[in-house]
Amino acid sequence: MASVQPTLKQLEYFVAIAASGSYRRAAEELGVSQPALTTQVAALERSLGLSLFERSRAGTLLTPAGRELLEQARQILLAMRELREHADMIARGHQTTYRLGVPPTVGPYLLPNVLPELHKRHHQLKLYVREAPPRLLQRDLVDGAFDLAILPLPLASEELALEPLFTEPLKFVVPADHRLADRTKVTPSQLRGEKVLTLEDQHHFHHQVQEICRDLGAQLQRDYEGTSLDTLRQMVVMGLGVAFLPGLYVHSEMHDPEALHVSELKGKPILRQHGLVWRASAPGRNFYRQLAADMRTIIGRRLGDVVTVAGS
Repeated sequence: MASVQPTLKQLEYFVAIAASGSYRRAAEELGVSQPALTTQVAALERSLGLSLFERSRAGTLLTPAGRELLEQARQILLAMRELREHADMIARGHQTTYRLGVPPTVGPYLLPNVLPELHKRHHQLKLYVREAPPRLLQRDLVDGAFDLAILPLPLASEELALEPLFTEPLKFVVPADHRLADRTKVTPSQLRGEKVLTLEDQHHFHHQVQEICRDLGAQLQRDYEGTSLDTLRQMVVMGLGVAFLPGLYVHSEMHDPEALHVSELKGKPILRQHGLVWRASAPGRNFYRQLAADMRTIIGRRLGDVVTVAGS
């Protein structure tokens, strides 16, 4: 085996091809020419004494050796990224742009209440916000695509650390002409047999509503699933069923709704908890804990009548 050591660039190219399943797509994503990419990967294979990819009609596939080495290559790249971030943090303080992932059922209704004041407290802090379903956020957080994420709790992962932020109620929403539209509270037995709408199953929210329906004897409508909370709300307006909607969404988007009625479940509040999550090995973990504490303070002051802040 050759004594030449793999370079970080070669490992980056290896991981990119594995992720895209194509030399061409990987080259486009990395902004390099395909011959340059091919040359670097060939050099990596020579240095390791192994073939990492095989080309077939189905595309570019990892060899068994490639599959074994892929996760370690990802971890090496992640460790180097964290080293650079740590050095930058020491050199410049918290002036780095952090990548924050949020679920689409939380971010648009929470962050406008939090980010302006958070920026006042940390003038040099920059947050690049992206939305994705929680399962993708957790995976991308572990892989290093995000620095922080707001995720539903509980969360079981030795690779991740977290600080609880707040607990949010789910509200029961029916059309204005529904038999329960005159109730401020409904009993669990009154929901038995109701046709309940929810989001597509890529969302964590879908699975929570599915569990609620199972507990209450309601019918989850799989034929009509919303792509967003707004589309879900409109389907309720059109009489396709009833729904549970997050308290932050109701507070943010449903001011004096004429076509809908909002109520709560008597004696059985339905809640979901959220936390700020990061990699346990992240160099900024002490700063992230401070951010979580600041966020709790801001949320309590701005949204304390809608959600319950962790620790309060």
